[in-house]
Amino acid sequence: MKRSKNRGQKEDRNGDEPAILETEDLDRQGMFMGGGVDPDTISLASVTAVTTNVSNKRSKPDIKMEPSSGRPVDYQVSVTVIEARQLVGLNMDPMVCVEIGEDKKYTSMKESTNCPYYNEYFVFDFHVPPDVMFDKILKVSVVHSKNLLRSGTLVGSFKMDVGTIYSQPDHQFYHKWALLSDPDDITAGCKGYVKCDIAVVAKGDTIKTPHKANESEEDDIEGNLLLPEGVPAERQWARYYLKIYRAEGLPRMNTSIMANVKKAFIGENKDLVDPYVQVQFAGQKGKTSVQKSCYEPIWNEQIVFTEMFPPLCKRIKIQLRDSDKVNDVAIGTHFLDLRKISNDGDKGFLPTLGPAWVNMYGSTRTYTLMDEYQELNDGLGEGVSFRARLLISLGMELLDTSSPEITSSTEVQVEGIPNISETATGKVEEFFLFSSFLEATMVDRKIGDKPIHFEVTIGYYGNENDGVVKPKTKGKKGDGDEEETELINNSSEEEMDDDGDLQSVATTPPMKPVITDRNYFHLPYFERKPCIYIKSWWQDQRRRLYNANIIDNIADKLEDGLNDVQEIIKTEKAYPERRLRGVLEELSQGCSQFLSLANKDQSQSGRTKLDKERLKLCLSEVEAIGQQAKTMRSQVKKSTVRDKLKLAQNFLSKLRFLAEEPQHSIPDVFIWMISNGKRIAYARVPSKDILYSSIDEEKGKDCGKVKTIFLRIPGKKGFGPAGWTVQSKIEIYLWLGLSRQRKDYLSGLPNGFEENKLSRGPGLPASPPISLTYMMKQIFQLRVHMYQARSLFAADSTGLSDPFARVFFSSQSQVTEVLAETLCPTWDQLLVFENVELFGEASELRDDPPIIVIELYDQDTVGKADFMGRTFAKPVVKMADEHYGPPRFPPQLEYYQIYRGNCTAGEMLAAFELLQIGPNGKADLPPIDGPTDIDRGPILPVPLGIRPVLSKYRIEVLFWGLRDLKRVNLAQVDRPRVDIECAGKGVQSALISNYRKNPNFSTLVKWFEVDLPENELLHPPLNIRVVDCRAFGRYTLVGSHAVTTLRKFIYRGADKQANNWSTTEEIIVVSMDSEPSFKKVETVVRLDCGSDAVVKVEDDEKGKKKKRKKGDEMEEEELDESMLDWWSKYFASIETLTESLKAQEAALSDSEDKDDMDIADGGDIKPDDSPVKGTKKGKGKKDKKKPAVDPYEKKKPKLDELKVYPKELESEFDNFEDWLHSFNLYRGKAGDDDDQNVTDEDRIVGKFKGSLCMYKVSDDMPRDMNFDSNMGMFNNIPSNDPINVLVRIYVIRATDLHPADINGKADPYIAIKLGKTEVKDKENYISKQLNPLFGKSFDVEATFPMDSTLTVSIYDWDLVGTDDLIGETKIDLENRFYSKHRATCGITRAYAIHGYNVWRDPMKPTHILAKLCKDGKLDGPHYGPAGRVKVENRVFMAPREIEDENGLKKQTDEHLALTVLNHWEEIPRVGCKLVPEHVETRPLLHPDKPGIEQGRIEMWVDMFPKDMTAPGPALDISPRKPKKFELRVIIWNTDEVVLEDDDIFTGEKSSDIFVRGWLKGQQEDKQDTDVHYHSITGEGNFNWRFIYPFDYLMAEEKIVISKKESMFAWDETEYKIPARLNLQVWDADHFSADDFLGAIELDLNRFPRGAKTAKQCTIEMVTNEGEMPMVSIFKQKRIKGWWPFVARNEEDEFELTGKVEAELHLLTGEEAEKSPVGEGRNEPEPLEKPNRPDVALLWFLIPFKAAKHLICDQYRWLTIKIVTALLLLAIFALFIYNMPGYMVKKMLGA
Repeated sequence: MKRSKNRGQKEDRNGDEPAILETEDLDRQGMFMGGGVDPDTISLASVTAVTTNVSNKRSKPDIKMEPSSGRPVDYQVSVTVIEARQLVGLNMDPMVCVEIGEDKKYTSMKESTNCPYYNEYFVFDFHVPPDVMFDKILKVSVVHSKNLLRSGTLVGSFKMDVGTIYSQPDHQFYHKWALLSDPDDITAGCKGYVKCDIAVVAKGDTIKTPHKANESEEDDIEGNLLLPEGVPAERQWARYYLKIYRAEGLPRMNTSIMANVKKAFIGENKDLVDPYVQVQFAGQKGKTSVQKSCYEPIWNEQIVFTEMFPPLCKRIKIQLRDSDKVNDVAIGTHFLDLRKISNDGDKGFLPTLGPAWVNMYGSTRTYTLMDEYQELNDGLGEGVSFRARLLISLGMELLDTSSPEITSSTEVQVEGIPNISETATGKVEEFFLFSSFLEATMVDRKIGDKPIHFEVTIGYYGNENDGVVKPKTKGKKGDGDEEETELINNSSEEEMDDDGDLQSVATTPPMKPVITDRNYFHLPYFERKPCIYIKSWWQDQRRRLYNANIIDNIADKLEDGLNDVQEIIKTEKAYPERRLRGVLEELSQGCSQFLSLANKDQSQSGRTKLDKERLKLCLSEVEAIGQQAKTMRSQVKKSTVRDKLKLAQNFLSKLRFLAEEPQHSIPDVFIWMISNGKRIAYARVPSKDILYSSIDEEKGKDCGKVKTIFLRIPGKKGFGPAGWTVQSKIEIYLWLGLSRQRKDYLSGLPNGFEENKLSRGPGLPASPPISLTYMMKQIFQLRVHMYQARSLFAADSTGLSDPFARVFFSSQSQVTEVLAETLCPTWDQLLVFENVELFGEASELRDDPPIIVIELYDQDTVGKADFMGRTFAKPVVKMADEHYGPPRFPPQLEYYQIYRGNCTAGEMLAAFELLQIGPNGKADLPPIDGPTDIDRGPILPVPLGIRPVLSKYRIEVLFWGLRDLKRVNLAQVDRPRVDIECAGKGVQSALISNYRKNPNFSTLVKWFEVDLPENELLHPPLNIRVVDCRAFGRYTLVGSHAVTTLRKFIYRGADKQANNWSTTEEIIVVSMDSEPSFKKVETVVRLDCGSDAVVKVEDDEKGKKKKRKKGDEMEEEELDESMLDWWSKYFASIETLTESLKAQEAALSDSEDKDDMDIADGGDIKPDDSPVKGTKKGKGKKDKKKPAVDPYEKKKPKLDELKVYPKELESEFDNFEDWLHSFNLYRGKAGDDDDQNVTDEDRIVGKFKGSLCMYKVSDDMPRDMNFDSNMGMFNNIPSNDPINVLVRIYVIRATDLHPADINGKADPYIAIKLGKTEVKDKENYISKQLNPLFGKSFDVEATFPMDSTLTVSIYDWDLVGTDDLIGETKIDLENRFYSKHRATCGITRAYAIHGYNVWRDPMKPTHILAKLCKDGKLDGPHYGPAGRVKVENRVFMAPREIEDENGLKKQTDEHLALTVLNHWEEIPRVGCKLVPEHVETRPLLHPDKPGIEQGRIEMWVDMFPKDMTAPGPALDISPRKPKKFELRVIIWNTDEVVLEDDDIFTGEKSSDIFVRGWLKGQQEDKQDTDVHYHSITGEGNFNWRFIYPFDYLMAEEKIVISKKESMFAWDETEYKIPARLNLQVWDADHFSADDFLGAIELDLNRFPRGAKTAKQCTIEMVTNEGEMPMVSIFKQKRIKGWWPFVARNEEDEFELTGKVEAELHLLTGEEAEKSPVGEGRNEPEPLEKPNRPDVALLWFLIPFKAAKHLICDQYRWLTIKIVTALLLLAIFALFIYNMPGYMVKKMLGA
């Protein structure tokens, strides 16, 4: 099995994790394989058993069977195009095109603007393998004036591959500006910017949507470019030169049938392949010429790409193809990863490679007409054989785009290049590969019993079809200077070569397989082990592989060590920090060793620039890692182990990255199993893993060792269940090295063999052996103690399995018994393998026994057993002369992780021992004593010393009810019952007599006692099964659930220490600001015991108001109470949320910086988490950050806020499972997909609600446990009788909905379902919106427990046909209702009885507090004087006054009570956080697209029991109506407008000026002034009024436009657009199109104040906005001044093209109605006519002068040309007219 390298844990989400059976970091595996393992569940200390006692003779096996690349996965790419700015071009109608691969989507077209605003959202769905997905190019381009007839002209485009986006944090770019460049003209620079959001989601990823920030920050384009971290903003153009020299080793193939026919007729036997190379990079393709019929083509061509540097596309795809008339076929594909051949550090280097050979792998070399593995040649999946190798090199140069000789287009060019010298890639050496097959077992029975043989190939050597190819460059090898002496038998190998007798032996002799058991054969290689050996010739580039091996070696040790540490932490063993220190010590030693070794052999021929640069890079990186490891080692303390572990994981991924060598040398070795001429299964071994070196660190990790390899099915067939069955397990010994080093190539084999060689005639040296005969064999007995397994795969339709285990060792196998219907079998069985023969020396076998393979199957009554998973183990070995006793014996039971394909599928608890049978036979073995069970017949149980020690536990079960049960076999569940079983004992719930009437149980608590192991890690799972009792005493299984870990349900008596703190007093000063908590700096003061703690709560409201009165009036008007509504509160809270998220990010980056500092200075500061108890140390740290937030403080009016959760409320409050847990019930076969957790959704058939509590039963059970005779530990629990509740659902808005209509939009409306009640708000759908604002509340009555799940869905309204579901979210209301976090109605921050912040709960805070104290048996609340309240021993202080509507003050305790509620988590013993007034953001999901978000919805739910007082009316959260405004713009004058026209008659420059204006988004309502003709100075006088009525949302600063999208649209669509006024100056032309001269765009919320005079008006006002004083028309209402017009010149810079004097006047709708004005210069309130110089009739007075000027000056040459042309035309016409007559005359001779 090829071990897939772990490339850091971020990249490969698709289970492409390394499959190493070490102490695997199980958490990670759980996550990756979608197993989602509970960290408590596993103690895999066990799996170390496989690896710890590995000596130097065997290497690690690899457990995962399935190739993980190449399997298609679901992806969704969402792109939001927000707006474009600074597009280059005059008066354009731009649209944006987004294309990914072949798919294109367009935005709508915006007319005549170069800063269009779109805000359109596109979604692309893909189902392809990850490699294909990440190589797709995402291209954003702007096209202008595209319509039905013309394709439009490209303004500029931007490219990036999808992989780059996926590797971003959260897989997305948010609100970033893509810089457009023109691919046809690279000298042109930037063509504009497009602002967009791009996100890539794979199945199962969640997307974090950052909350919409305000716009001003994002207007900084340069700071927010769409580029990954670390890429400079100024990217240069560069040329990439990919040189392709030649190829060799192409497979013998023939792709056309015609060739065969030709061969038959003519007998012509040419090479039947016409190869060429095709290269793809950044969306462009280039190809070399085709070399006709040639197996060793030589091209010597280079392909030149022009692309920005650094490129945003990671890989260059190089494909060798065979040209054919019908269709070209790929021969092999290679990807160049630019990250590996360049480095962006300070001492980095540009991409460079070679000249070096790259090896291509793909389908098998045998030619078939229809190649079933063709996709392997296209680079999908792991190649199963060598295809060819290609000699290439890559270079790159940055272009200086200003120099004139550069061609400006980016077309791909192909040019010839000179030939390359033979030695450029290194000296050719002869390599020798030796391998011996020690064992071949577990051969799949399906293959049939025809003879089987194995073939080993390296490159094109050893292949049956190719024969042996000796290199043409061979020359005579023995020049006497080589170390020939090392050869075997000290004779020069020349003679052997030149005789040509030493043929390579590449295949083992065929052999008939022998039956092992009903599933597998084995090959009878008993004492005689076949060998193969191959000679091959390659360029000697071993140094590359050696360096990679050293780094890999360091990384492997580090990985083992880190897994150990994680294991220690997980199983809570002592001193993980010691082990981590040891690991870091080992790491720094390994690094220093690398530094000393890597520098050797510098002079070797064939070293490329990349070799040198990579060496430098590796040396510096490894040195840095070594240094950091050293410093880190001293900082590892018990408290910091986890953080340091994370850092060490980073080292690991860095080392793995460095170890991957981009320039290949020796191809990989393939081992094929061939049965009866048919290739069945293969394994691929990287050549570097078996490469020999005399220095141990450099040696490959499997070189000269026995390796266990599982062969697997090639290509697509290997996906899914077919690929999980082992095709064959071989034990193979491999050695690869130079022929002249081969004297000890046999030294790693197990000892005790003789070599059998081919006899070679007298006097000739012997060849390597063709088989080995073992003389020594040892006899063992293997004992397998199979105790139990848990969380197995559900293989039957009931959702259970009938598992049994099959154990393989050497060529024997045995089976445990089958246990029916369980996922957690306890076999408790001892399997004994008698007389196991193992070959080799006893001592070696002791250190290094072969592995045991355990496979789990599900027994079926008919048909074959289903495969359920596999695991490996190594036995503990006892030799005949050793004592059977501690510490090694008897062995411990340990957990082994079971794999099914690449997914985890449970764990198995077992122990294995291998006992040597000495000379006295079995008498010496320890006796098998264990109670022999009469009932179980011959089955032996696990003996006493090995089975766990048991003690008595009592398990109490709370039965609450069953929910959402689906039908079973089409019948509804009517009378369900729950059976709980654990370790053979159990209890049954009461029967629910009528599930539909009341799904709750009548008896709440039952208990049972059971014997469980003392060691909590070995506790068996607890099984919950729900059965339906049918008539005639029949039962049917509804569904089951296995609780794999009981640890969280173990009741641990209240520790005395834990109670201690409640008596220590403390003062907690709490300020009731509604500021976000991260700005608080609190102090904790300890008082002596016995005094009451005081919690003082200040209120700054009044103070702030007083201060503000004196200050400026503006702030006061913002806080006008009557203006405030719920939305003000909501937007203020969202602002707080974005701030706190930013602060968190800042803190995070701070802490990262801190980590780096830590490593340098060894400091150890813990940032303080709790908002309340900030220590002094935290204080200094927080103060530093305060100024950053302060300026904001001043601006922000003081509003009461609510809490906005960016996720579901459940995730914040632990699913509200504080006492009531939900257990999902499963039924049906588990999915065979990769991501098992996703398909599990479909298997859920309902939920069991209840809880468990377990504790040890001992005689001295403390009485103080609050133990109730019939309720047990579950005492203060509410009754579960039906209860009526009013549920009030508030839906605020939805964001990023998945488009449902063809136009890329949707028409969403809300649907709500609770029990039998369904509300569809169909008539209030919102047209064509993907971010609709609903602002609605719905009241629904419900009865718990019948209606406990609320479904809120969003549908897409359709005029015809049914409405489509966009997405839905489900909320479990019952858990919320009963939770002690009190999620019925959120608690506000402040108490008010009127206004926008009115108290919504029918219970006042005082009532709530009293009830909580009564329920928790607390002392209090005692309200004291002066605003104090005391609960238990906590005292809180708060103001007591409250204003009613009329402003009267009243005394009340409500504030006090509310303060306590807001700090309830600080109350001792029963305190917990109460749910505040909030808005939660829930993802919308669609059942057909599991795991991929379809948008989000912001909402909250209130619940009021009907038996209490009725709540007041619902809050009004209906969306704010936009306010009507009218903007009046008077254009008085213009000045210094550029003069565009030359006067036809006088040659003077002049312009016919007019001004056009419109509000952004309302281009169709554009208004023009009249034209000021013939302005010679650029001055124009207009006195012209524009009037723009518009609807405006003050809070969001957006204009709201409703218009029909097209003439066919059914209804109007609402757009929200920033308020921007566009003014343009034009030159009017009568006959041609008007010329655009300049423009300015004013953002009405913040634009530069106009200049007083035309002189003071400069271009600075546009280019340097930051420095200018800014004003807002909404505050100033009326502004007059001069503003500049600008346009871009040829150099693409702004230039001043005119100035305009304008007056802006803003009125509200009412004011505008009261004082109407006329447009232009019309009534009412007309403006006076401008005083313009009269130039209109000037030219009538001097017609002759004008004519003279025209003919003689301006158009002199034109006139002459026209006259000459007319004369010529006349002569020609005469000729034509007269010719026929003359002809006739001539002919007739007249």
